[in-house]
Amino acid sequence: MTLERMVDGWQSRGHAVEIVAPAREDRAAYVANDGLRLLSVPGAPIPRYNDLRFGFPFAGRLKRHWRKNRPDLVHIATEGPLGWSGIRAAESLSLPRVSSYHTHFHQYGSHYGYGFLRGIVSRWLRMIHNRTALTFVPSSGVLDELKAEGVRNLRVMSRGVDTGLFNPAKRNRELRASWQATETTRVAIYVGRLASEKNLALTLHAFAAMREHYPDMRMVVVGDGPERKKLEQAHPEFIFAGMRKGEDLAAHYASADCFLFGSETETFGNVVTEAMASGLLVLGYDYAAAGRFINDGKNGLIVPLGDRAGFVEKARQWAQIADWQPLRVQAVEAVKLLSWDRIVEDYLEEVKLIVESPKARSTAGILKN
Repeated sequence: MTLERMVDGWQSRGHAVEIVAPAREDRAAYVANDGLRLLSVPGAPIPRYNDLRFGFPFAGRLKRHWRKNRPDLVHIATEGPLGWSGIRAAESLSLPRVSSYHTHFHQYGSHYGYGFLRGIVSRWLRMIHNRTALTFVPSSGVLDELKAEGVRNLRVMSRGVDTGLFNPAKRNRELRASWQATETTRVAIYVGRLASEKNLALTLHAFAAMREHYPDMRMVVVGDGPERKKLEQAHPEFIFAGMRKGEDLAAHYASADCFLFGSETETFGNVVTEAMASGLLVLGYDYAAAGRFINDGKNGLIVPLGDRAGFVEKARQWAQIADWQPLRVQAVEAVKLLSWDRIVEDYLEEVKLIVESPKARSTAGILKN
């Protein structure tokens, strides 16, 4: 979603954009609708993450393509084989290149049985990003982590939130009724991938603690992923809404009352700011977006990272408080000035220093999974 917002911002300022990525039906439709150029390459599912694909290495093809259609800037948004190919091709053609960091892959290993590879993955990530002029990261916390890993030339590129889309006015009585929730029924929501690294067990423990006080409380799960089938079998009483986008997603957020997010592996956590903009009481860990924007007990709830018992206990305590509205109002206030326009402008100011013709309308190539 972040890259889509950035691409929209670049295009609105007159920059042409080409996406280099593994072929996917939904991506082809997105590119066609938005007037982007797409260079599709073969790919394969990421092991144990089958709904995501990684691109195969095609440095030679990229070199030939870029020699004919020379971009002013190459942005590497994937650390996989395709990203490495892009770096090699760009280096051979002396093309300016930057990268962005989106996922803690070296932390995911412990959730998928390859934690012993953490050191190798960290070295690979360092090599990829140090071959680019700048690496954009979502927060100062991630910057500090990567700096400690030996990654150089880091810049914070924060995340915005579309408050025109995500706001309390999108609350929908009919949608709540479909969840068997009246206006007085409390509804918790989770939005995100249904995968092991999202620490879903903790989110559900927190919900169970809240339900001790509100037996009729409802749980809505928005998203998809490898854990969905198991969750549906274990919790048939939950509402599994699947993937939602746009106005539909905004209505799901705003029609709930609180957002429970126990993930410990976020680089930022766009869902936190979307939930706050939608007027929800958010419970999360004190890091990434939650740590930056939540003032505990004032506009949301946070506990120290890794304090699982504290996470559940805070959920239990706040279930007993009758009026969440003051915190929900302040949550909206806390994120209302997060403008994507400002973030796009900051990015362009950074990269114009490394492209050959900063005053010209540029063409950017983006490599992503």
